[in-house]
Amino acid sequence: MLLRDTAHGPEVFLQRRVTAMAFAAGMTVFPGGGVDRRDTDASVSWTGPPPAQWAEWFECQEPLARALVCAAVRETFEESGVLLAGTESGVLASTHQYADARKALVSRELSLAAFLAGEGLTLRADLLRPWANWVTPAGEPRRYDARFFVATLPEGQTADGATTEAESSGWQRPQDALADAEAGRSTLMPPTWITLTELAGFTSAADALAAERQVCKIMPSLVREGDRVRVVLEEM
Repeated sequence: MLLRDTAHGPEVFLQRRVTAMAFAAGMTVFPGGGVDRRDTDASVSWTGPPPAQWAEWFECQEPLARALVCAAVRETFEESGVLLAGTESGVLASTHQYADARKALVSRELSLAAFLAGEGLTLRADLLRPWANWVTPAGEPRRYDARFFVATLPEGQTADGATTEAESSGWQRPQDALADAEAGRSTLMPPTWITLTELAGFTSAADALAAERQVCKIMPSLVREGDRVRVVLEEM
């Protein structure tokens, strides 16, 4: 989840997936995607909590933890143009100069490690916080073990909708996104709905990043009761 502060409270960057997508078609989601095997590259320049710390937070092995953080940074850049990386002088204030590299990352012609090394950039793991671990319910044709992160939009950078996976993109207050879903103007999966509900309780992006989180593996299931559907969360 990518957050920014406004005079009306924090906003989160959301995308409505194109209807041709094999998974979550037409759903309103946070930017994200799958791990590339090259995201495990240990040569990536890195600052912030080490992979061992992320492994503890997400209760997984260190190579996977490294890949998860790298995938989060890479997918955020591919899908929104926001790059959680920096140089010796600090966090990047603009990413427009990396437009060609962004396209090469999307096409998998370029790996994240090679991109960062070629541009003299360092992955800023300190800009990310672990948030949740959701598992697709059993019985679904496509299942994922997804980790959720939260980060604040770096000063000077802008988020865009320049991705073929989304038909629209933009910033919304979490409570407004929830209101759209309740009114039938958008559709949310249970993890997105619950996460937006959690984010709606914060008065600033900094508060959300500072929140104490214990990441547990959660699998939702849908229980139909007459004409209503209830979401049941099961800790694995």
